[in-house]
Amino acid sequence: MSWRWALARRAVALAAGSGAGGLPQAQRLMPTSSGAGAALLGRQHLPLASQIRSKVVGCRRAAFVSSRWLHDAQYQVRQDGASRAQEQQDPFELVADELSLLASRLRSMVAAEVPKLASAAEYFFKVGAEGKRFRPTVLLLMASALKFPLSESTEIGVLSILADKLRTRQQNIAEITEMIHVASLLHDDVLDDADTRRGVSSLNLIMGNKLSVLAGDFLLSRACVALAALGNTEVVSLMATAVEHLVTGETMQISTSREQRRSSDMDFNKCSMEYYLQKTYYKTASLISNSCKAIAILAGHTAEVSMLAFEYGRNLGLAFQLIDDVLDFTGTSASLGKGSLSDIRHGVITAPILYAMEEFPQLHEVVDRGFDNPANVEIALDYLRKSRGIERTKELAREHANRAIKAIESLPDSDDEDVLTSRRALIDITERVITRTK
Repeated sequence: MSWRWALARRAVALAAGSGAGGLPQAQRLMPTSSGAGAALLGRQHLPLASQIRSKVVGCRRAAFVSSRWLHDAQYQVRQDGASRAQEQQDPFELVADELSLLASRLRSMVAAEVPKLASAAEYFFKVGAEGKRFRPTVLLLMASALKFPLSESTEIGVLSILADKLRTRQQNIAEITEMIHVASLLHDDVLDDADTRRGVSSLNLIMGNKLSVLAGDFLLSRACVALAALGNTEVVSLMATAVEHLVTGETMQISTSREQRRSSDMDFNKCSMEYYLQKTYYKTASLISNSCKAIAILAGHTAEVSMLAFEYGRNLGLAFQLIDDVLDFTGTSASLGKGSLSDIRHGVITAPILYAMEEFPQLHEVVDRGFDNPANVEIALDYLRKSRGIERTKELAREHANRAIKAIESLPDSDDEDVLTSRRALIDITERVITRTK
């Protein structure tokens, strides 16, 4: 029986009560100015049948008014709850406390005996220069999204100790990943002769190339030490593979430069989407995908679940880089934290230009000439504007984002609210990646 029907029955019972005792209760269900109230008040002067009809009509109206009031109240509660849930769903806020802890630990982990090396190594870990900490956020959320239901047969104290120990090890993966990532940035800036990073001056501009390379090497060594301390050979192998892929991807990118194309007499196979996506996986997606898989392995999940974590990271990383390549053409230096058009000026051919080349084959000749001459940059941009290069790159990013979301939705069912919240946050991050403007 619905609550509305029950309320109507109750109103009828109140109105049917004899004497003045039942009248105030019935009146409280209705506005005092209603016609139904006046009819009830004058019931002594009406025939019995009219009084009954008046009571029924008045009760129906009272039930309707009460029903609408309750409906509006319930709607407002739902809206308020949804607003609170939406506020709570901010992915970075969900793990803000842990991110602060990780930031403090990272600053202590990169301390070095030589002051100059210590200063260089901690350059991008200082407060205000650490960036959004995108990768640690994803990994901490993945750890929560893959949380196992705790067995009721195990003592609470033991469960708490085991859960805390696992969480610390998963935090270590987030720290290791961030050190490897920052090391790759330091090396990339030297190779690209960059002068900005994350909206501030690059380390190589301030301290020189030699110290930047050494600082990157130092971070990698510290990451290796932390990785060895985990004592899991499968995880060590995954993270070592990610480092190898970083080097391979950078080498693949260098080989597509104008000088390399001429010296190797290569054809346009290395200017293909297949080559580009493989390079992008190595340079950007491998680290986050293997780190996500490491999180699952440390938690003791099956190979199938571990691969879902891997697929999420892989597709998230590819979508991230595809949008990054779009923003290199559509963003501004201030919003991107680096010079706009930086890729094409360095001879790096990315997805938007590759798609434009498919529509306008004559663009191949411009690409082969290189972009040292600003006129060639303008010609390439003109072809890009006439093509669907930007749109097709965004569409491809959406495809990979959808695959990442599907991986999360394919994880084993859970009724744990923390697990569900973290999974929603991972999906939210995926959506943010492809809608970002910086």
